[in-house]
Order: sequence, then C-alpha cells, then structure tokens
Amino acid sequence: MRRRILHFAVLTLPFWSAESQTRPLIDYHQHLFSPATVALISPKPPAASGTPITPISASDLVALLDAAGIRRALVLSVAYTWGSPNRSVENEYEKVKADNDWTSQQVAQFPDRLRGFCGVNPLRDYAFAELERCAKDPQLHYGLKLHFGNSVVDLHNAQHVEQLRRVFRFANDHGMAIVVHMHPSISRGLPYGRDEARIFLNDVLPAAPDVVVQIAHLAGAGGYDDAGADEAFGVLADAVANHDPHARHLYFDVSSAVGLSLGIPVDKANVMARRLRQIGLDRILFGSDAATGGNLAPREAWAAFRQLPLTDAEFVQIANNVAPYMRW
Repeated sequence: MRRRILHFAVLTLPFWSAESQTRPLIDYHQHLFSPATVALISPKPPAASGTPITPISASDLVALLDAAGIRRALVLSVAYTWGSPNRSVENEYEKVKADNDWTSQQVAQFPDRLRGFCGVNPLRDYAFAELERCAKDPQLHYGLKLHFGNSVVDLHNAQHVEQLRRVFRFANDHGMAIVVHMHPSISRGLPYGRDEARIFLNDVLPAAPDVVVQIAHLAGAGGYDDAGADEAFGVLADAVANHDPHARHLYFDVSSAVGLSLGIPVDKANVMARRLRQIGLDRILFGSDAATGGNLAPREAWAAFRQLPLTDAEFVQIANNVAPYMRW
C-alpha cells in the first residue's frame, strides 16, 4: 500500500495566506558563507553537479529574514569546516580563526538583528585556544556551534567523549550556549541511534549543567527519514519528558527536518508532531539552515514546517519562543 504524502507547495504558497499569518520571531539556525568557505566546500569537477553553494553575507541573510517577516537570527559560524578530518587544509588553524573573525565582523553589521556563535572542531589540538579567543569576542562569546559529523566525533571513542566533556565544561564556565549537530559522520558510517544518544545524555551533557544545549535538526542531519536519528531524538525526548536533570536545559531546532524534499509521509509527520509535544513546545525552536545548496529560504521553510499536524496555537507558541541566549 502506498503511504500518503503531505506535499509542500512552499514555492507557490502566498506568504499572506492564512497558512502563514504567524511568523517566527527568530530563525535559530542560520549560516553565513564567505567566498573562501564556498571555494572550500563546493564540489570540484567532475563531481560538481546539482544546486551550487553560493556565498551568503549578513546583508543577504537580513534580506531573507525581511522577506519572511522574521526579526532576528542566530548565525552559527562554519569555521569548523576548515578543521574536518575529511579535508587537508594548509595553515588550518589560521583558516579557522579567519572564518570565525569574518563571521564576527558580518554579525557586527546588524547588532539588533543577528547574534553569532563560534565554530570549531572540538577534537583539534587548537580547540581550546580558539574557544578562548571566541569567549572574548564581542559577537561570538554568546555560544558555540559543534558539528559531530563534520568533525568526525565518535561517541564510542572514550578520548572523544572526554574531550567533548572538557569543551562542554569550558562553554558552561564561560556562559556559552551550545548548538550541537549530533548526527555523526555519514561518509565514515559511524553508528547512530539510541546508544549514542544515551552516551551523549549521560556522559557529555552533565559537563554543561547551566547553559542551553540546542540539538540541531531534531537530532538528525537534515530531513526526517533517518531511523537512527529518530531513535536518538526519542531518547532525548524521553529524557525531557521524564524530567531527567541532564536534559534540564535542552532545546531542539527544526532546521531542515521538514522541507528538504517535496513531501513527507503522513505517518512520519505524525511522529514528528508527537515528539514535539512530548518534549514540550516551549523547547522547540524554528530554524531554516543556510539558504543555499538546495536548502529552503526562511520564508519557504516556515511554510513547509506549517504543514505538520500541529494546531494554530501550537505554531504560535513555537513562533514566539525566545531561547535564553537570544534575549536582549
């Protein structure tokens, strides 16, 4: 039997329609891409194909926010891309510093609209030197973005877990919130599901008991068709629902979870809605991810998210959520 599909006519949905009267205050998952970063991450011929990755400046992002009626955004530095073990980069740490500095300078152009988080591979030898720099940066001291997939973090590696604990402890001691792309490296085939989420919950999170830890993409890597991601999300959702003290400051952003494809099976849409309610809608943050490489722009991403089987009142609550680190 064919599964029913919810189709997202997001490119033709009028933004003034009843579907979209509620607009988010904040986009909690955005990136800026410098020309240097685009050159680094863009596929090289002959592999280059599909939708190209293009530079995104702070001005570009603010224009996208304006088109969506969104007031503010969290900008997550992608400096960690320079430190991926999957790449060989000369003067790697200098490139990481330059990318964080560029992001800081961009965000500073719109201090009433944008807030920035530092990005770094937590396993690199220079990680704490960069964290010290970011903790003193007027634009980036608010938080830290970690990407377990890009950094090839293995939660079954005791040394990796201990290093993560040290990084989380540093962030906690400096009042820096943490956004975590939990899904491990897909290209390396690292395992992901219940076991990995329990390691994160029980062994890593306790090192940051006082700051917000935001789980990106509802614990996935984009889209919601990954059984392992749903298992991991379920473990964290249960922890929140059961008032696990380790999950006291957990938040979840929905970036790329809905809208990367033309539709989502109704059963998965229902699972997502049930998970969001289980966690509590006050912990759910709207995010859309960078509007390049095939990702939806903020306006279309919100229209896609509105297709989930939530009530208007529930969408209003999510749209108006303000995480502690975004209050000013």
